[in-house]
Amino acid sequence: MSIEAVIGLEVHAQLLTRSKIFCPCSTRFGAPPNSHTCPVCLGMPGVLPVLNREAVRMAVLTGLALGCRINQKSVFARKNYFYPDLPKGYQISQYDRPIGEGGSVEIPMGIQERGDGDARSEEKRFRLIRIHLEEDAGKSIHEPGGDSLVNLNRTGVPLVEIVTEADFRSPDEAHEFLQYLRRLLLYLEVCDGNMEEGSLRCDANVSVRPAGSPGYGTKTEIKNLNSFRFLCKALAYEVERQTKVLAEGGEIRQETRLWDEQTGRTVLMRTKEEAHDYRYFPDPDLLPVVVSDEWLEEIRSQMPELPTARRRRFESVYGLDDEAAAAVTQSRPFADFYEEAVRLCNRPAEVVHWMVGDLTRDLKK
Repeated sequence: MSIEAVIGLEVHAQLLTRSKIFCPCSTRFGAPPNSHTCPVCLGMPGVLPVLNREAVRMAVLTGLALGCRINQKSVFARKNYFYPDLPKGYQISQYDRPIGEGGSVEIPMGIQERGDGDARSEEKRFRLIRIHLEEDAGKSIHEPGGDSLVNLNRTGVPLVEIVTEADFRSPDEAHEFLQYLRRLLLYLEVCDGNMEEGSLRCDANVSVRPAGSPGYGTKTEIKNLNSFRFLCKALAYEVERQTKVLAEGGEIRQETRLWDEQTGRTVLMRTKEEAHDYRYFPDPDLLPVVVSDEWLEEIRSQMPELPTARRRRFESVYGLDDEAAAAVTQSRPFADFYEEAVRLCNRPAEVVHWMVGDLTRDLKK
């Protein structure tokens, strides 16, 4: 019996605001531990959060770029759980009324040679469930001697969470989506996409089923995947592990797992017999977020030309094949540089050859 993977992603992207989502503390990475904190992000009694308007603008812009329906009235809720890096005992997030819902993206899935000798990429559509705003938690540091430390500088940094449908059928598809999403966020200038610093993180829900079956198997969640390499390796291992368990007559348990790079396997973090009860309720300290028609159109007008549209335009206007157009649109500055160079010398094919060859090599140095 042929088995296929069923994968969904939850992507957390830190927004590039200068201050946190509910207080004026700096979001700059790399400061001394617990130096970018105040009574608000430390959860001191009696303090009140004040919403950062720029974080809302960036979330709406991201939702529009992903084809989401923007809810012009959304609500912040309290997500209650207890962990050392969450000083309030709850996280301010969005639950049943997020900033955006639905949406989808079409992503090139590799370059294919055609009969006429030209190269074109096949595109696949992946659906989204929702996009919502929330505050980040702090960071726990577990030292070799057994001590645990907490750095609360990250507490309150604005996040946008992007939740997909379980539309991915292989680790490669999930990898391509996350790469596309990172490139999109960079084009929008709403996230720096630095996975090593935690600006972009991913959780994955994984199950397996007989190929073509309409149902879903029991899923496991893999938490905190912070590199493209770890994503691919963790998903491939987990699909193989679940397939082997079922082949041997075993049963998949609903649980949360972590990727262990040292052993090259996913390891149990905690079991999930039932969905965790976070006791969501609307945050009484925050008014509903209202995005007026005028503000929505203003944000829409700020939309840059997105990567896929720009690639297609480069193919049409400059006569590039799909591979060349993809190479020079990998980042917004690189694409801007290409257009300016072509404007000056009017030799589009030679500029591509130079940029992806000599220039890229020198930039890497």
